[in-house]
Amino acid sequence: MFTLAEVASLSDIQPTYRILKPWWDVFMDYLAVVMLMVAIFAGTMQLTKDQVVCLPVLQSTVNSKVQPDTSGKADFTTVETTTGQEEASMRTVSFRSAPTVIPDILLSRATSSQYQPTESGQELKKEQKDSSGRKTNLDFQQYVFINQMCYHLALPWYSKYFPYLVLIHTIILIVSSNFWFKYPKTCSKIEHFVSILGKCFESPWTTKALSETACEDSEENKQRLTGAQSLPKYVSTSSDEGSPSASTPMITKSGFKFSADKPMIEIPSVTILDKKDGEQAKALFEKVRKFRAHVEDSDLIYKLYVGQTVIKTVKFIFILCYTANFVNTISFEHICNPKVEHLIGYTQFECTHNMAYMLKKLLISYISLICVYGFICLYTLFWLFRIPLKEYSFEKVREESSFSDIPDVKNDFAFLLHMVDQYDQLYSKRFGVFLSEVSENKLRGISLNHEWTYEKLRQHVSRNAQDKQELHLFMLSGVPDAVFDLTDLDVLKLELIPEAKITAKISQMTNLQELHLYHCPAKVEQTAFSFLRDHLRCLHVKFTDVAEIPAWVYLLKTLRELYLIGNLNSENNKMIGLESLRELRHLKILHVKSNLTKIPPNITDVAPHLTKLVIHNDGTKLVVLNSLKKMTNVAELELQNCELERIPHAIFSLSNLQELDLKSNSIRTIEEIISFQHLKRLTCLKLWHNKIVSIPSSITHIKNLESLYLSNNKLETLPAAVFSLQKLRCLDVSYNSIAVIPVEIGLLQNLQHFHITGNKVDILPKQLFKCVKLRTLSLGQNCITSIPDKVSQLLQLTYLELKGNCLDRLPATLGQCQLLRKSGLIVEDHLFDALPSEVKEVLNQDTSIPFANGI
Repeated sequence: MFTLAEVASLSDIQPTYRILKPWWDVFMDYLAVVMLMVAIFAGTMQLTKDQVVCLPVLQSTVNSKVQPDTSGKADFTTVETTTGQEEASMRTVSFRSAPTVIPDILLSRATSSQYQPTESGQELKKEQKDSSGRKTNLDFQQYVFINQMCYHLALPWYSKYFPYLVLIHTIILIVSSNFWFKYPKTCSKIEHFVSILGKCFESPWTTKALSETACEDSEENKQRLTGAQSLPKYVSTSSDEGSPSASTPMITKSGFKFSADKPMIEIPSVTILDKKDGEQAKALFEKVRKFRAHVEDSDLIYKLYVGQTVIKTVKFIFILCYTANFVNTISFEHICNPKVEHLIGYTQFECTHNMAYMLKKLLISYISLICVYGFICLYTLFWLFRIPLKEYSFEKVREESSFSDIPDVKNDFAFLLHMVDQYDQLYSKRFGVFLSEVSENKLRGISLNHEWTYEKLRQHVSRNAQDKQELHLFMLSGVPDAVFDLTDLDVLKLELIPEAKITAKISQMTNLQELHLYHCPAKVEQTAFSFLRDHLRCLHVKFTDVAEIPAWVYLLKTLRELYLIGNLNSENNKMIGLESLRELRHLKILHVKSNLTKIPPNITDVAPHLTKLVIHNDGTKLVVLNSLKKMTNVAELELQNCELERIPHAIFSLSNLQELDLKSNSIRTIEEIISFQHLKRLTCLKLWHNKIVSIPSSITHIKNLESLYLSNNKLETLPAAVFSLQKLRCLDVSYNSIAVIPVEIGLLQNLQHFHITGNKVDILPKQLFKCVKLRTLSLGQNCITSIPDKVSQLLQLTYLELKGNCLDRLPATLGQCQLLRKSGLIVEDHLFDALPSEVKEVLNQDTSIPFANGI
């Protein structure tokens, strides 16, 4: 036997799931419990008290005589009974012939009456006076037997199995109502949803953080501190800073609004949220984001709920149809014909069912409950198909709060929120806040500011190569407010900070002149933009997509240097917004590291004042260079890694060009170099890292050339024409295949830097040491066997590289190179150790003399 609690446990669900049970599901659960009680009550009554009592049906008038037969057996006399009052006062026994079973006591009496008729008659009269009713001549066992026979034969089956049917139907309805909570593919999603929803609604940190966000910079909250008892049910705070112009991106400060069951005094939090609270907030937003992405992919929960509702409706119709027909079959009286006359002596019995009236009342009650249950199922179906439950809009929440970016959701996510609304709409309102990126960013900002204090940021400040104070922030959720308190900062680098916001407090950083934004599409407030527009001098922007370039970059009127690093192929040039470069009226240096196939013509907007243009391609061939002709004021031009095969003719129109760098291209011949004679101001030519095999004699026409870089090419000889460039101060022919240094090198009296590392030189001409102004001499990785003593003539030599040659010793005259020190002498250790001690002593002074000079 099972208890009510055990059966009711079938409909038990976790208390947290109650938020997903609307009023109709709750009502149907209670109806199911009542139906369970009906089933259990009826079953208990049936098992303990249900029985059938049967009596044989007798003839109203019996005339029978019993006479002794020839075998000497007893002959019974017939006792006639009459209707009326005599039936009430006497008991008449009628005996049948052949099949009748005659009790022994009666038989003895009948036998003895043949011999003592007078005594027998007196006894019968006495019995008739003492008893009433009709005698059936059945013993107790026969009554038990016939009662059990008639219970199974005479009673309708519904009267016997009604409690069990009610129990089975109720269990099916309970299972149908809660199947979506038990099915694994939906249970996991529901459990996750309820867990997240509860944390969003009940977390103490969430309440405190949202309160800080809502009350930030709100005058309304200050007024509510004095009148907390009259707080409205809905609280909203928002503040807007400035009005954005058509071309300047702005940050609008926004709060949010949410409702509460009870009025709450929301005071701006003055306590610092610890690190644990911040991590919990980040985890909560991440869970909401991942859960949305997971649940919105399918509508299984919705379909399963509709399916179980349809099953319950069909079950209701089925139960109602067949149950209504059995109401009239439950009766108190029944006629039973068991066909056991050979055992009992009677063919028909009249029986009474003691539970008939109770069962009938319970059946009517059950039908009433089923009708109510069915109507609720029909209403549920109406609700399911009346509105699109696979779409959920937060429009009302967006209107009541300042979080206008809360997205609408769909599929199972939307259905779950619709179900929650039937429980309490406050849940979905607060949950919507955690779908807002604005809300997430504000909460992250609170945690970020508490983690990155002024003292911690000060520890990360360093000095760069230019001896400027620099702060590099990497992979943070935002820009800490304390950054803007570092008023002496010169360089600020922000890298991989997707939600960077530059507030008005940046106006305190009066020394800030250089800003780096690496994959950091920073947004600025109006006041901050005004400050950057007037003070920023250098800006580095690194991006993956062109949309990451902030629009305000093109409005910085005082900007002098702009570095753009990212994907800017020719098909997307129109998207860059380079037409806005005309606003950069003071731009001097433009550095573009990308994959261009042509120079964007809009660069000519800055041509009047641009002095340096650098284009670093990633190996994409730069084909169209006609735009260069208009950039007549460019003094420095770098076209690196552009797959150029020849020197572009457009370069020859740049009359003010002073330095040309064509590094890492595919240039094989430089016959066009003769045209450089028109570039009177050209002083530096860098053709390194190409495939040049020879230097034309026409190079002599570049009379003002001071620096020539031809390293990492395929040169085998140095023509004498190179040494006719009297103004040449730097010559770099490293990493070629040069075997001989021409004696004409002595003509370069102004030569200060000579690099021939990584060639095949074996002998150093004495004329080399006539270049007395040499400061740097790189002779490493060659085949040189000896160093002439005339090296002592290089009195200004500060750097000498000899490592990687075939030297046996170093000349002792190295000590006469007054500026050469050990740190500037690159040679094998054993060669240095072989020098005379006085020479080593002179060379070792490099650790003290520079220090003394510095003092």
